[in-house]
Amino acid sequence: MNKSVYLHEFRRHLNSVLIWAGSLLSLLFVFMALFPSFSADMAAMNQVLDNFPPELKMAFGLGQLDLAMLEGYFGFCFIFCQLCLAIQAANYGLGLVSIEEAELNADFLLTKPLKRSTILSSKILAALSSLLLTDLIFWLGSVAAIEIFKSGNAYDRGTIFLMLGSVVVFQLVFFGVGLLISLILRKVRTVTPWSLGLAFGTYVLSVFSGIFKDIKLEYLSPFKHFDPGKIIENGLDVRLVLVDLAVVLVSIGLSFWLYQRRDIASPN
Repeated sequence: MNKSVYLHEFRRHLNSVLIWAGSLLSLLFVFMALFPSFSADMAAMNQVLDNFPPELKMAFGLGQLDLAMLEGYFGFCFIFCQLCLAIQAANYGLGLVSIEEAELNADFLLTKPLKRSTILSSKILAALSSLLLTDLIFWLGSVAAIEIFKSGNAYDRGTIFLMLGSVVVFQLVFFGVGLLISLILRKVRTVTPWSLGLAFGTYVLSVFSGIFKDIKLEYLSPFKHFDPGKIIENGLDVRLVLVDLAVVLVSIGLSFWLYQRRDIASPN
């Protein structure tokens, strides 16, 4: 790792981290602020939800969640936070190399007396540090929101912490796959459509997996691997977490291999 490259990349991500973290906390606090009102008559709300079609409930992640429980209500909020976290991680992975190439200044960095592996590892560590900083802010904000708006309801702290801890591996998957996609493609002109497509595409796969009970689709979506309803009922599925870690390792390993052999365009 090169310290100068790492610090430059980390500073480049810092404003983005603050924006993402602020957006996540705003979303979370708006949702959690409604819990005291909902919990007062949640039995009636659950009866209304029981009349919804199973496909509709599955699409909004309500299939296994009991909104009368604080863990279930937080799990419902957590699904929307997962979407934001997935987009952020995919954005960082897709933009790690492609943004400099699109701006035609990547060749300047390669003129420095640094190995390509050192450059890429420094950039990856900076991006992962930025994601971890976002996660830390999200964790603290989640605990604060739960404590402020729990309205006297007891909850299982272990389950909440398990959900919050799962976002680390969850984001690593989107980061690694995003980085690999950016290096497989010749040029990524705009990162946002790709990151949105990756995040929402895998979310849709998780919905179809739940509706059709298709185990093959389940393997393709990290949203299904870290489904809040399943975490509340049974904890994390170690088998699926290992699949995710394997995807991360293979994606980053292939990314190093591709970056070593990549032709970098110059402005001339």
